Amino acid sequence: MRTVGVEEELLLVDPGTGAPCARAVEVLDRLTKCAAGEGGVPAGVFARELQGHQLEFGTRPQHDMDELGVEIVRWRRVAARHARQAGVALAALATSPLPARPAVNVSHRYQWMEEQFGLTTQEQLTCGCHVHVSVASDEEGVAVVDRIQPWLPVLTALSANSPYWQGTDTLYSSYRSRVWGRWPMSGPTGSFGSAERYHAQVDAMVTSGVIRDRGMIYFDARLSHRYPTVEIRVADVCLEATTTLLVACLSRALVETAARDWRSGNEPLVHGVSLLRLAAWRAARSGLDGDLLHPLTMRPATPQVVAAALLDHVREALDDSGDLAWARKTTAELLARGNGARIQRALFAHTGSLSDVVAACVRHTLGERQLRYPAPDWTRPTPSG
Repeated sequence: MRTVGVEEELLLVDPGTGAPCARAVEVLDRLTKCAAGEGGVPAGVFARELQGHQLEFGTRPQHDMDELGVEIVRWRRVAARHARQAGVALAALATSPLPARPAVNVSHRYQWMEEQFGLTTQEQLTCGCHVHVSVASDEEGVAVVDRIQPWLPVLTALSANSPYWQGTDTLYSSYRSRVWGRWPMSGPTGSFGSAERYHAQVDAMVTSGVIRDRGMIYFDARLSHRYPTVEIRVADVCLEATTTLLVACLSRALVETAARDWRSGNEPLVHGVSLLRLAAWRAARSGLDGDLLHPLTMRPATPQVVAAALLDHVREALDDSGDLAWARKTTAELLARGNGARIQRALFAHTGSLSDVVAACVRHTLGERQLRYPAPDWTRPTPSG
């Protein structure tokens, strides 16, 4: 069975106002001083990100989804505890509902990015969820990348957790993905056909001088430059850990299904990058509260129909890993309850305060709130300020 690992980027906020706080260095300092061992933090679990308002953790590769879920919850709670000791709170929010000022971390890499990309770097306060799924070779990995492209927007819709930007309702469910799309090296890709052509394309991108190295290849799905994995990078950081686990579960099933199709000689379904970009945009706009583009037909369909199509597409892989019943149940619950974007909007409709939205999301992050909300009418006038 393939291993799967998760990287989550989390937002540090003021516990009183909900505004982003650039305190990652202090939190990381506390984490690194926590010795490995029982209740400790092994080296390499936590890391800083582009902005000083962000903290990232990475799980170990896991075969068992229950073990992966335990680890996700554990590191969220450990990070929250050390954040509290540094005077801040931790929220699984893919963008800040409240206005934020740039605070790019100091490093040669980040300074190069700020000089190269200007305002795009400064404004890039976005928190994603990256899923690594093991592959046997680069050839298998590229075959997987070619075949999973039409299905990736479904993961964006399920995980969408960023409706607000600089104090305003964007009318998007995943505005993070739209901000992330400002990078010139991001987004969906066409079919590569072989590992040789994949690497040739990456080498050409690096040689162009627009990007610094292979780590700046921000494709929606890529071969990891560090691990023998396919890295799927389309999800918002999820408000609730259960949703993160669902995205990881479906990602592994997509990789396994694609690899089996490749070994069977089945050609990838090729829609073209233009249609894939439309599907990604539609998922970011709608989330689970409007039509998506069906991965097979690229025609509008409800989130329920599209989610069912994804589960059917990966049914055999889910069944073989023992995850089918759980994935079906959890997907149905997510469709009924709503993703993070729906929950944030419902919280604002109830409280009228974005600060209160952040405070509630801090509790959601640690699993302390499990509420159900109806789909709100978010075509009405939006909050600001």
